[in-house]
Amino acid sequence: MGAAVAIADVEGLAAVSIRRVAAELGARTMTLYSYISSKEDLLALMLDEIATEALVDEPLPGDWRDALLLIAWRERELVRRHPWRVDLISQRVAVGPNGLRHVEQKLAAIDGLGLDRQTAWRFLAAYNDYMTGFVVREALERAAPRQMGINDAERAAVAEPYIKELVESGEFPRLAPMIEQGVPGADDNFERGLRWLLDGMERDLRAR
Repeated sequence: MGAAVAIADVEGLAAVSIRRVAAELGARTMTLYSYISSKEDLLALMLDEIATEALVDEPLPGDWRDALLLIAWRERELVRRHPWRVDLISQRVAVGPNGLRHVEQKLAAIDGLGLDRQTAWRFLAAYNDYMTGFVVREALERAAPRQMGINDAERAAVAEPYIKELVESGEFPRLAPMIEQGVPGADDNFERGLRWLLDGMERDLRAR
């Protein structure tokens, strides 16, 4: 699966096919078809291949919040290395053993909280929704300049004068001082937002 993942990392999912992977491996296409019957199967295998990168070395941190934060950082790094992972979020791609191990590790992180199964699933769903929203937005923002044939610096050079003109118009009195001060970096936003979510979970537990 390494060849398929490498193609997707450089050229995107659209470039991945059984024929292309066979060519990269120097094998006959029909030979590969004897192991992989469809592109859907190929995508599932690729997804499970990279899922290992989200697994955290055990034992997990004893504090459930620290454990979930560690897993979250690993998951975000995975998507940044393989941005095509975002393209598969909305597709019904079969989950493999490594993907299930990743889910199991998240459940292990909250295992000591004594949650019933339904509450544990809801906690996991809220955590996953935050992760999905953040990594999808981040991946789209990183991809946009490349699709336009420019880099981040060039994009900023074009956009900033226009935004500055709008802000200085006086129409945005709340937004202007925030922009002038400078917005927090993505890393800070990622962890702070996740900590706020975990804070809410912890308060809910204490209220029970």
